[in-house]
Amino acid sequence: MLAKSVLVQPDVDDTSRDALELQPELASSINFRLRMAQILAYKSFEACTPDHGGAARYLGLLSIICANPGQPQHRVAEAVGLQRSSLVPILDRLEANGIVERRAVEGDRRSNAVWATPLGEEITAELTRKAQAVEDQTLAGFTEAEVTALLSGLDRVIANLKRL
Repeated sequence: MLAKSVLVQPDVDDTSRDALELQPELASSINFRLRMAQILAYKSFEACTPDHGGAARYLGLLSIICANPGQPQHRVAEAVGLQRSSLVPILDRLEANGIVERRAVEGDRRSNAVWATPLGEEITAELTRKAQAVEDQTLAGFTEAEVTALLSGLDRVIANLKRL
């Protein structure tokens, strides 16, 4: 439990204003804190990656595509937890920007496979380096054992949520 139930808005410096209080149910909610951490981490990452036509938003997706070239779109969608129909406009945008390309799957006219282009691989590598810098900042002050425990706990949370 928190000693004080407060919410610091991601874009508000709490030294300039009083923090807003939370309802007690949210003050001890892991899911709420995960979401707040995700918002703040993404904002930090986005602040150092404004110049890639939205590609930073899809770094996880691009990383999967780079590591698994030629996978069918439906497998890529599953890997990032998206519906196939939600992935299509994202791939359309990335393809229009020359970051990925889709090719028909041999023997299945209804399926497309996805590859990163050389530009996509370059952008993914650059964004990964920037993401690591944000990661280092995020984990400042943590011991190696604390990072290991945090990763293990998050893996368990993810596994539990996948079963829902």
